[in-house]
Parts: sequence; C-alpha cells; structure tokens
Amino acid sequence: MKNFDKGTVVRTVLLFIALINQTLVMFGQTVLPISEEQVQTVGEALYVAGSTIFTMVTAVIAWFKNNYVTSKGKKQKEVLKQKGLTK
Repeated sequence: MKNFDKGTVVRTVLLFIALINQTLVMFGQTVLPISEEQVQTVGEALYVAGSTIFTMVTAVIAWFKNNYVTSKGKKQKEVLKQKGLTK
C-alpha cells in the first residue's frame, strides 16, 4: 500500500464501506442494532434514502478521481510528477 497516495486509500475504503452498507440495506439489514418495533416507516425510509445517497456520492467521487491504481496509472502519475503537472 506504500505506492498508493492517501487520497486513493481513503476514497477506496469509503467506497467499500458504502457498497457494503448498501448491500446490507438491500437485504433489509441495518448497521445499527435497531429492533423492528423501534423503527418507524418514515425513519426507515430516511435511512434507506440517506444510505443510497451516501453510496451514490461516494461512488461518483471514487470514480471521478484519477486514483492511479494500476501499474500503468502509477507510471502515468510518475511522468506527471516529473513534468510538474500533479501534486
């Protein structure tokens, strides 16, 4: 993991968390241990909507950023650094 920059790792971890959470929501599970009696219909709908929005935003950010994950991408990043075109 030492070859990955910090932003790549953070975006990738957040994306995996969002995808796991979304999968749990699809199967009717919640991350928080809340019994069915405690959940109201409106609260459940808000949780699903919030979870979906979180997943969508995280996926778009992870997709949009050039993460330089592949060996070709790492080479591209090196060339960009050498030419002063990236951080």
